[in-house]
Amino acid sequence: MSPLARAILALWVSLLWLGQARAQDQLKPTPPNILIVLADDQGWGDLSYSGNKDLSTPNIDSLARDGAAFDRFYVCPVCAPTRAEFLTGRYHPRTGVHGVTSGAERMNLDERTIAEAFKAAGYATGCFGKWHNGMQYPYHPRARGFDTFVGFCSGHWGDYFDPELERDGEYFQAKGYITDIFTDEAIRFMEKNKGRPFFCYVPFCTPHSPMQVPDKYWEKFKDKKLVMDHSRADDHTRAALAMCENIDDNVGRLLAKLDELKLADNTIVVYFSDNGPNGPRWNGAMKGIKGSVDEGGVRVPCLMRWPGRIKAGYSVPNAAGAIDLLPTLTELADIKRVGDKPLDGITHRFWLDIDVDVDLDNSRPIFSNQNGKVSVRVNEWRMDPQGRLYNMIEDPGQTTDVAAEHVKEVNNLRELVAKWREDVGLRDTPDLRPFTVGHAEWPITELPARDAKTHGGIKRSSVHPNCSYFYNWKKTDDVVAWDVEVLTAGRYEAVVYYTCPQEDIGSAIELRFGEASVRGKISEANDPPIEGEKENRVQKGESFVKDFKPMSLGVIELMQGAGELTLRATEIPGKQALEFRRLMLRRVED
Repeated sequence: MSPLARAILALWVSLLWLGQARAQDQLKPTPPNILIVLADDQGWGDLSYSGNKDLSTPNIDSLARDGAAFDRFYVCPVCAPTRAEFLTGRYHPRTGVHGVTSGAERMNLDERTIAEAFKAAGYATGCFGKWHNGMQYPYHPRARGFDTFVGFCSGHWGDYFDPELERDGEYFQAKGYITDIFTDEAIRFMEKNKGRPFFCYVPFCTPHSPMQVPDKYWEKFKDKKLVMDHSRADDHTRAALAMCENIDDNVGRLLAKLDELKLADNTIVVYFSDNGPNGPRWNGAMKGIKGSVDEGGVRVPCLMRWPGRIKAGYSVPNAAGAIDLLPTLTELADIKRVGDKPLDGITHRFWLDIDVDVDLDNSRPIFSNQNGKVSVRVNEWRMDPQGRLYNMIEDPGQTTDVAAEHVKEVNNLRELVAKWREDVGLRDTPDLRPFTVGHAEWPITELPARDAKTHGGIKRSSVHPNCSYFYNWKKTDDVVAWDVEVLTAGRYEAVVYYTCPQEDIGSAIELRFGEASVRGKISEANDPPIEGEKENRVQKGESFVKDFKPMSLGVIELMQGAGELTLRATEIPGKQALEFRRLMLRRVED
């Protein structure tokens, strides 16, 4: 064969191979998009799908009609632990999350998240809403697999109208109602990434307090006669239901955008909540609300839609939980998870798949923990922390303890709980993790009042630290302090966010870490009103907010290592030094 003939043959073979490769690529299924909506403090009964006649949630209900509903879906009694279990597929004590504020909400840095798994597979990843699993980098969502983040990192926000929010480390003043804003951001993210697979996580912060909702929704409910058996048919219940209808409208907007972008058929949509209702309202006669490990405190709605792939109108009868979402979604999307830690969750792919019929197995125990109080659910049984046993099929309200008639079952469940406690490391030990400052990959560190401890007469604006600030700072002996670890030595500009009336200006404020210090003086008054209080439909003891003004103290040289970072007033010419909201440390170049 001549050289020319060989060249022609080689070219023909190459073109044939390329054509076959392209054909095979066209046959490969397009990776599904993932859209996850998480409600905050919405109970199982807070949907019309569940039978609640006091509200209407047609958009959320449509996910059950067009997809599958998990009949028995379990989460944690409070916010941050549920989020950690969803993100990792592991019970929250394993992840380091053991509370909701003051650092207890932080997820250990060696945990790998569902977002990291999808990002590693080429997905665009975004989080829009309430994070609540750590603020300081590398606990921040941008370090846990998300390309972009808009929202807030604490567990509670004081004003839902025109809120101050964070966009990738920088604060900005948003306009509108908070769930509408998060939905707008999620929609922009989906539009931007419509040409590639995306993982879009939308953790709303309602119907968590403060009980603030736009007039459009409140007018419908404020004088509404409630027909369901609410234990407390008051304005708190009405506001919560109104907030749930706002959530439903925003879910409708997200679903409509998927339709508009022609992405609905290849998007897995998941909707669930993080704990039971934040008040004793109708919840299917179940015992327990938020904070309880009884059925009503941990059973929530979970709906999942993927047209043509997940059975429509299907009710998944076997028990599932937040720990199961990571293995289920990664398998449905054919995504390899990252990390080598064993999961507690299991995949429910085969129960959901439209082409598969499986036998049920409800023998797996699911454990619920709140401050060391553990409840376990397996088959028809639930045993509470006191060792009382209930048949949840015959007695969903947990009214009759049948432990005496089922001693063998009680002993078995006690043994399971004891083993689980030991296995997950559930112990009452202090959290000694310092707050991280100055990560090399992130130029900004926020240290809020929430994470600080105080010495002297300084008071917190609320017993709930998450959105609090400090006041009553009257003496030079008063100190605000954080236990920190400086990860990167260097020069940092220190900015305090404060309020101070005209008559109190002049205080000198010193920031100190070891031998290094910097001092500034308050020379400009800032005396704004409280925001959020007038918008609240129900008066509660949680902290509202103010328009705290930033003031630079100057640049401080921080050495690498752990220690106590302190803020004190060395001079107080007025009645008090300042009201304090947060300290921001920004690394500056030499």
